[in-house]
Amino acid sequence: MDKIRVLIADDHIVVRQGFRELLRSHRDIEVVGEASSGEEALELAGAFEPDIILMDIAMPGINGIEATKKIKKSNPAVNIIILTAYDNDEFIFACLAAKAAGYLLKNIEGDELIRSIRAVYHGDSVLHPSITRKVIGRLQSREEEKQLPKRNVISRRELEIVRLGIEGFVNKEIADRLRISERTVQTHWRNIFVKLNVSTRVEAIMICLRKKWVTLDEKEYTPG
Repeated sequence: MDKIRVLIADDHIVVRQGFRELLRSHRDIEVVGEASSGEEALELAGAFEPDIILMDIAMPGINGIEATKKIKKSNPAVNIIILTAYDNDEFIFACLAAKAAGYLLKNIEGDELIRSIRAVYHGDSVLHPSITRKVIGRLQSREEEKQLPKRNVISRRELEIVRLGIEGFVNKEIADRLRISERTVQTHWRNIFVKLNVSTRVEAIMICLRKKWVTLDEKEYTPG
């Protein structure tokens, strides 16, 4: 069985030890390294090429946001989950703009952290709806949105996929709810990415929300 290779980046040794012990208790996860600063996270990301990085924001030197930007630029295949005590809008939006695959708070339950790591490893994102609500008002026009296609290229089924993504469902859960295969869900996400000119679920969700193609409170899908 292939293990999920995880790098922990946090400047507090007690925090790193706690996460390390939690992760090591699961046979499908391997901790490949620990970083105590943004610079060390950059170095170890290049040396170990982990599948997932758990990244704190407040670290000496290069902070977690800048480290995320640099790592994603040099190795886009690495998935980064921000794991922090901060929940203010500026940090959340900056991390999503840096292409983090998720944003979690450190008071998360251990089981939920493990579930999130596995979900991101399999191509999902871990953006909670409450986090989405905090940043939706701060979204600004982006350069790639100028080239967005007309609304009617987004199908009803694709909007259903996006809406369930907003609610926090991972691909397997979406497949179960829509009674389709997980592979079909993955194909829908890929098609959505192409149509919206994005590379992550978070970006796709944010654009659909900003364009009001879906809303946070809608009960029915209303494709054009």
